[in-house]
Amino acid sequence: MDGQTSEDVREHLSNVFGNDLLFADGFDSAIIGVADGHDSGRVVYDYEKMIEACMKEAGMTYEDSVEWIEFNTISAYVGRNTPIYVNRYEIS
Repeated sequence: MDGQTSEDVREHLSNVFGNDLLFADGFDSAIIGVADGHDSGRVVYDYEKMIEACMKEAGMTYEDSVEWIEFNTISAYVGRNTPIYVNRYEIS
């Protein structure tokens, strides 16, 4: 999604997956997809990329970013299409 504006990303995803998608404001750079199957219609975000966005855009520390995201975003239930937040795990 590099080079695209937030409006471009949201418009494209809404055109492909429908207008019921809910987005977490300020974190379009952390979108990694849209859930399929039982959870279809839910925007999926990379948790670490969300932290990076907070640090870059708001100038927060890593710890402050985690606290802010946990309290203001992750814990918010906004209905059936509440976004999904993924902590990636890689086997080394």
